[in-house]
Amino acid sequence: MRPRKAACVLRTVYHRGGPPPPAWGIVCTLTRIRSPPAMSVPPSVIVWFRRDLRLADNPALVRAAATGRPVVPVFILDEDTPGLRPPGGASRWWLHHSLAALAGDLAARGSRLILRRGQAAVVLDALVAETGADTVLWNRCYDKGSVARDTEIKAGLRARGLQAESFNASLLTEPWEITTKAGGGYKVYTRFWQACRAAGDPPSPVAAPDSLPAPQAWPVSDDLAAWRLVPNAPDWAAGFSEHWIPGGQGARDRLEMFLDGAVTGYAAKRDFPGVAATSGLSAHLAWGDIGPRQVWAAAVKDAPAGEGRETFLKELVWREFAHHVLHHFPDLAERPMDAKFDAFPWMPDDGLLAAWRRGRTGYPIVDAGMREL
Repeated sequence: MRPRKAACVLRTVYHRGGPPPPAWGIVCTLTRIRSPPAMSVPPSVIVWFRRDLRLADNPALVRAAATGRPVVPVFILDEDTPGLRPPGGASRWWLHHSLAALAGDLAARGSRLILRRGQAAVVLDALVAETGADTVLWNRCYDKGSVARDTEIKAGLRARGLQAESFNASLLTEPWEITTKAGGGYKVYTRFWQACRAAGDPPSPVAAPDSLPAPQAWPVSDDLAAWRLVPNAPDWAAGFSEHWIPGGQGARDRLEMFLDGAVTGYAAKRDFPGVAATSGLSAHLAWGDIGPRQVWAAAVKDAPAGEGRETFLKELVWREFAHHVLHHFPDLAERPMDAKFDAFPWMPDDGLLAAWRRGRTGYPIVDAGMREL
């Protein structure tokens, strides 16, 4: 049996008549004190990072923080789900450093990045069980394989009574928001650009959360170094760090430098490979170190008005156009849009393919581009 706790209650007793008693009396009363009810812990929210490795302009993360509940950020290296295209060697190097930068940014806000490897659906199920989460949030990917995987995951989570929501963090507008008068997709960039401009500026980027509530206990995380994303035998990426700084801060610094200088001559010089006239943001955008809405807003605000800024915005929309076309014509990655090119003659030659990959075709412009990649 649980012991009872006693408390002495002090009270005053004043007698109006009879023999003169003491003016004050002390009565000790035995009282049972109940323990306060246990505080319930709200369920966690899992934020599944993918190609959005940043805190600012990250709708899924902002939504999670707004709940006030514990947030569990996770990145899953999914190389097992059928239909996904695994990243190449240089992209894996970039991913390693972007994840390290993201982990540091999360730590500065009292959080941490959980790393897991495997089929995303299986990993998420395990994390839900480990954390007691009832909500999983993520930002959308638009390639055919990711769409199929994410659709299945969302349906499975909802069927079990969990909340599952996805958001746009990778594009200025959703691919289905800009359409032809017939409701289909555009095939010509110029008309797509005109439709985008007629729709007005994209939504403004949202600020990063100031803090992220932590769970009472963190799930186990993989060690980033154990993933061996960075080459070491041989270390053919040894010189990358001299030219590139993956992560949110590196992306913001590069954008600021471009808008302070090269953007003014961008229209005339961007097509000359020997001139440092481009933004250099492609890889940052690919892994989501920075979002296109952040880039657009900064260009409109900080770049001087003129042909350079307008051309840069058009090039940013070229990226949108690629996603737009792949959404409306999902087989384009495997088949030509025009069926007459199905019979286009190929010249299979493993030697030439290897030379192209190594930047040794003998065509200077081709080789220079490949070596820079």
